[in-house]
Amino acid sequence: MCKAVLFDFGGVVAEEGFRDGLRAIGKKNGLNPDRFFAAADELIFDTGYLTGQADEAAYWNALRARTGVAGSDEELRSEILKRFVLRPAVIEVVDCLRRQGATVAMLSDQTNWLEELDRESPFFRHFDRVFNSYNLHKSKRDPSVFRDVCRMLGVECTHSLFIDDNAGHIRRAAAEGLQTIHFTTVSDFEKQLARFTQTRKEVSP
Repeated sequence: MCKAVLFDFGGVVAEEGFRDGLRAIGKKNGLNPDRFFAAADELIFDTGYLTGQADEAAYWNALRARTGVAGSDEELRSEILKRFVLRPAVIEVVDCLRRQGATVAMLSDQTNWLEELDRESPFFRHFDRVFNSYNLHKSKRDPSVFRDVCRMLGVECTHSLFIDDNAGHIRRAAAEGLQTIHFTTVSDFEKQLARFTQTRKEVSP
């Protein structure tokens, strides 16, 4: 059994609110959803908002300037935050892993939105540690973040399992020695997890 299991937030623990919300914003503004999302995803990194180097207003102002999108900060952010819907089946797996003795953490490329979401629907309590790029000042685009997090958890990278829906993050984690699961659906995730733990037998007898 892996000593530590690291879960991504959006797209794993919860529905992917960032991508889906931005695509909806683009569509409402008569823009190509895919191209708009690509621009927004690039800017959240380039402005420094993702890693706590800039505030939310700077991000939305940069996005408006590049794309011409309309809407107040509050209107735009609400399209994203309302789509981060927790997945009870994944939370159940998290709880089961902790009962089995694994250290379970969240490793998310998120902003201050993550803490806001937790205040509205508490989920941090299900994890031993929560690592957020906004507070770490480093994102999963930097492979060293995986070594940093494993060190803070007191485990070797090779004894850690990382779960994410982003193929690029999975590749970088694997290159650092972590075992990985590329998340696509809850059912597929549970099947893959059975290769590393006995959790699936408890969750889905």
